[in-house]
Amino acid sequence: MSDDYPPLSSSTTGLRCACPRCGRGKLFHKVLETRNACDHCGLDFSRLDSQDGAAFFIIVLYSAMVIPLAVWLEFAVEPPFWVHVVVWVPVVIGGSIFLLRPLKAWMLAQQYKHNMFSEDASG
Repeated sequence: MSDDYPPLSSSTTGLRCACPRCGRGKLFHKVLETRNACDHCGLDFSRLDSQDGAAFFIIVLYSAMVIPLAVWLEFAVEPPFWVHVVVWVPVVIGGSIFLLRPLKAWMLAQQYKHNMFSEDASG
């Protein structure tokens, strides 16, 4: 890490989806596509990679919350199948995308914070 930038909270930069070094630049170019570099401080994001870690945690933790709610709805109200589709498909897809961005940003910030990549390494 550079001495020019004070250490930032990975939780704060993750929730804001901001650059883990300066906290001002944007981390994502599209919904989940990481930018090549920070538009403010120039940090190379290509060496940061969360792989499937964020998706794994979303699948495990979010499904642990949604599945009991779906089961409760089924036994409490016994709605027709289409009600489950109308309710749970948007909840699962929307909630996953909503949670995936900050969790992926937090994981990338943790990689930067713990120097899991080397800025001096070539290629």
